[in-house]
Amino acid sequence: MKRARPIHSLPLLVLLASPLLLGADLSTYRGFQLGMTLNAAVKHSGMEASEVTVIHQRPARIQELSWRPARFSSSDTDPVEQVVFSFYEGQLFRMVIDYDSQKTNGLSVEDIVEAVSAQYGTATRSPVKTVLPSDVFSEGVTIMALWEDTGYSFTLVQSPYGSKFALIALSKRLDSLARTAIAAAIQMDAQEAPQRQKLQEQDAKAALQKTRLVNQGHFRP
Repeated sequence: MKRARPIHSLPLLVLLASPLLLGADLSTYRGFQLGMTLNAAVKHSGMEASEVTVIHQRPARIQELSWRPARFSSSDTDPVEQVVFSFYEGQLFRMVIDYDSQKTNGLSVEDIVEAVSAQYGTATRSPVKTVLPSDVFSEGVTIMALWEDTGYSFTLVQSPYGSKFALIALSKRLDSLARTAIAAAIQMDAQEAPQRQKLQEQDAKAALQKTRLVNQGHFRP
């Protein structure tokens, strides 16, 4: 069910503490709002519902939508390479903004923090190196800055390789529910894997026998 990704998909990153930001709306990004419905997000993105990927079906439905701004713009200056939207039971709980390393080449962490702070307020700066769970990142990252209030957070992280940056926005309430559901889904998949494999082998044998009978009837030496 899982796959290797660039810097994206993140459970609760908040390993830091910060004061509440006054006046900053940490629930929105480029018109997308944490908590909005899947249909509303698809419509706002300009994409099709068929492009939504189901990650887990149970115990809760977890879905993803990958959006590349360049697909809908003639400009080649947008630093955002892609945004991955994650949905819990049809509600947007996380947005992971991957930046194009060529478009951020030469920029310092301070440059990026200053740009984000202009919209979301003063950040907490206390770099923390951490290795996040495998369903989040395939590598360790450094948390460079954090913007948060009681309900939402934005976290700037940097890959240990080169100048790859990502900004993660999440609804704390929905993200907590999603993380619990994802953990349960992974456990259920692991428990059912032997039986699922057995059924797949039985189906494969049945299909092979069916093909054998057809070919046997037509075979001539």
